[in-house]
Amino acid sequence: MSWINLVEVHYRTIRNHGRQEADQVLATLRPLVTESLPGIAAMRSASSLKAEHPIALADCFAIALAAEERAALLTGDPEILDRTGQLPCKVVDLRADG
Repeated sequence: MSWINLVEVHYRTIRNHGRQEADQVLATLRPLVTESLPGIAAMRSASSLKAEHPIALADCFAIALAAEERAALLTGDPEILDRTGQLPCKVVDLRADG
């Protein structure tokens, strides 16, 4: 999981549930994922994705990392799911009705 996306989880949890809950969520999540700090190649890939698709920048980092790792991207985000065939990685729909 990209650190960019871990930051996103943290700040959104702060907004919705407060800092203490956000810190707990991050502490719970970190042992379950391999954290990736984006390097230059990942930044270029994310930049290219952002230039080509109207997708949030943090989501572009998630897509770039999944492509680099040859992994499936698990998401419920319609911005990504609407472009599944156009992206450089497999995308798995996590929505209940997906």
